[in-house]
Amino acid sequence: MLDLRSFLASVPDAVFRAAEPVSTVHDITALQYALGARERFPVVHVPEPRLPDGRVSELELVCNLTASRALTARALDIPDHRAAAAAYATRTAQAIEPVMVAPEDAPVREIVDDDPDLTALPAVTQHVLDPGPYLTSAHATTTDPDTGVDNTATQRCWIKGPRRMSYFPYPVSHNARNVRKFWARGEPCPVAFWIGHHPAVLMGTQAKLKYPESHWGAAGGLLGEPLRLVPTLTHGDRNRVPADAEIVIEGWVPADVLEADGPFGEYTGYMGPQMPAPVCEVTCITRRRNALYHDYGSGLADMLVPDNMVTEGKLYAMAKAVAPSVANVHVPTSGRRFHAYLQLNQPGAGEARDALMAALSYRRTKTAIALDEDIDIFADSEVMWALATRVQWNRDSIAVDGLSGSLLDPSLAAGARTTSKLGIDATLPPANGRGVPRPVPPRSRVPDDAAARAAALLAGIDIEGWPAA
Repeated sequence: MLDLRSFLASVPDAVFRAAEPVSTVHDITALQYALGARERFPVVHVPEPRLPDGRVSELELVCNLTASRALTARALDIPDHRAAAAAYATRTAQAIEPVMVAPEDAPVREIVDDDPDLTALPAVTQHVLDPGPYLTSAHATTTDPDTGVDNTATQRCWIKGPRRMSYFPYPVSHNARNVRKFWARGEPCPVAFWIGHHPAVLMGTQAKLKYPESHWGAAGGLLGEPLRLVPTLTHGDRNRVPADAEIVIEGWVPADVLEADGPFGEYTGYMGPQMPAPVCEVTCITRRRNALYHDYGSGLADMLVPDNMVTEGKLYAMAKAVAPSVANVHVPTSGRRFHAYLQLNQPGAGEARDALMAALSYRRTKTAIALDEDIDIFADSEVMWALATRVQWNRDSIAVDGLSGSLLDPSLAAGARTTSKLGIDATLPPANGRGVPRPVPPRSRVPDDAAARAAALLAGIDIEGWPAA
């Protein structure tokens, strides 16, 4: 049985454990920034999170869980993170349906609090202008009232009091559609937020699916075993949650009630504006004994890496369907969630553009670049070299206006509902015939034996203090 605890136990070499209390107000996020500046991405375990009132929480905190691509791939049992796109697309498509367990067999039911206090959770205030502590890794689960099909997505919640928090489902998300359907009936929407699980479950529930479609099967496919579910106390079988989660917060989203939410530090790296959002009235909290509270660093690798790897799988499936030469996809954290690099192996005439158009049709993709198999799409410097030496802008670029995009893109004009997108074909011209080299100069390189001698000369030398760039 895989859960957050089994994952942490499997990677003791990749966990930084804070030896003293760390404040949940800015200091935990500052620690993630400090590690990122050093290009180090261990899981961060804070046994004693200090709450805003000075008390030490009885719950321990984990963050930076998925900040490393290599470690996240290891959690998914993928030997090389550069192969994640195809592996994710394949395994989430091979759904393994969940199984139900009795409440008495669900670890997340070990403690039931019918008089909950959200302020006792070690929720983090991350950035300077954040108005207070947010749940950032809460997986909101709602149900389509027409079909009974559930949906799960990571969505932020600002804790405003012991039993009240804002709840911001992105306006075009499936959860937002479910909420609006209940409101159209004049009913509150039942909701449950679960926190803390194995990274494979966290990423499986971010799979990009049609509406309505449950995420539990995709999570099981990525996990490699059926996900164990349990009914919620408040909503029964109408809302089910992972039995092996760490914490579950249950409640209702009252109809047509909106309150201010934000500003909030978004994945773009900018502060998102304050906006109206629904609220959640909390009915109970259930949790494990000695529960681990999980926090995502918003706008940091901790949040970007898993979602970008999920998007790689989505774009791989979309582009591969129209361009069989697509070999790999990378969504780099340097482009937040807006850039996609598509690697093609000897594409036929028009195939690179077919792949680019498929990638640009996905809402989040703002710029897509098609590249050859000799370019390392996981190295931005290689991609920039290809742009510099293989592209004529009037010949190789495709600009498209009026497409759907992310409303959180800070470059959008005020009130804009659509965005402009760019596709760049940085692939080499096709060869004139089978076995004929492509009509471009060969790369400059040194002989393999000379490269081996240079590596041997440097072997064992401590280069830590040398200039990095």
